[in-house]
Amino acid sequence: MVGPLDEYPIHQAPLPVTWAATSDRNFYDRCYFNAHDRTGDIFVISGMGWYPNLGTKDAFVLVRRGGTQTAVHLGDAIDDDRLNQRVGGYRIEVVEPLQKLRVVMDETEGIALDMTWEGSFPVVQEQPHILRRGSRVTLDAQRFAQVGTWSGSIVVDGEEIAVTPDRWVGTRDRSWGIRPVGEPEPAGRPSDPPFEGMWWLYMPLRFDDYAVVLILQEDPDGFRTLNDCTRVWRDGRVEQLGWPQVTISYASGTRIPTGAVIRCTGSEGKPVVLEVESLLPVALHIGAGYGGDPDWSHGVWKGPGFTERVTYDVESPEVAGRMMFGIVDHVGRVTCEGAIGYGLFEHGAIGRHDPSGFTDWFTLAP
Repeated sequence: MVGPLDEYPIHQAPLPVTWAATSDRNFYDRCYFNAHDRTGDIFVISGMGWYPNLGTKDAFVLVRRGGTQTAVHLGDAIDDDRLNQRVGGYRIEVVEPLQKLRVVMDETEGIALDMTWEGSFPVVQEQPHILRRGSRVTLDAQRFAQVGTWSGSIVVDGEEIAVTPDRWVGTRDRSWGIRPVGEPEPAGRPSDPPFEGMWWLYMPLRFDDYAVVLILQEDPDGFRTLNDCTRVWRDGRVEQLGWPQVTISYASGTRIPTGAVIRCTGSEGKPVVLEVESLLPVALHIGAGYGGDPDWSHGVWKGPGFTERVTYDVESPEVAGRMMFGIVDHVGRVTCEGAIGYGLFEHGAIGRHDPSGFTDWFTLAP
């Protein structure tokens, strides 16, 4: 199991790098990308994951245009060459670590892409993210995030879409650690107290002069379990933005936000207000494999050389009714101190959340 990475002085445990230092089946190493042209007409989300204790690796590309959300899924057995990040016709080439990447998918089920990522600011290392249910650790992860631009092309059923860095922006992250992946595990004794839900807000935002990375999570009663908000300036300054206060506006009769106002505190107590507008939503649990997606989940073994394409009518009642039970990524347009920025507006109010007025799993916005 010794592989190419073992030639480098990067070991963190007395094991070959290909072996995870934990035997937890849920160990993962994953990257996420999104791209859009700032109009709200198209949103592309993609990613790749490695699951060494499940023996699998997979990737996906998800395209939202109009009322249609189309996903391509790829999966295969894991291998030991982590320097060659590839699943089927999907691959990631690291041109310049932490700055420039190339993401390619050869034509697969009618969709192809060849896009180069250029970071606009340095990556932001987020705080460690740890969650427990009872005595068991359900999430123990490290992540870094970055905002940037894209260049290249996307092809959907023969239609080529030019991707130019003057228009196309996005965000990316890489995370690794422990989180639920693969086939469902036996439940064992029911947790006490039972899981009642979670509230989540994640926003990496790109402005001309700075980037903001905000990540918040709250329990059903509003107790904040994760609070991290950082602004990175072009000159290298890193500014913490305190304890953000959030007001989210939801479309009536849904839990889908139309926008948000986030009030932060900058250096010397100066208010920093982010006004966010959703231009296009994409549910990550409808085709992207996140959060209990019933159609395809990360790390599940589908056989060697697996590919499939799935298309959803997101305006149909059966699909729209699922959106409140997972995390939704939005193309976000943001105003801050007169400046206009764009980025990821990722939010989920799942189950009970007292500050939002959601008293159970099925309460909707008035």
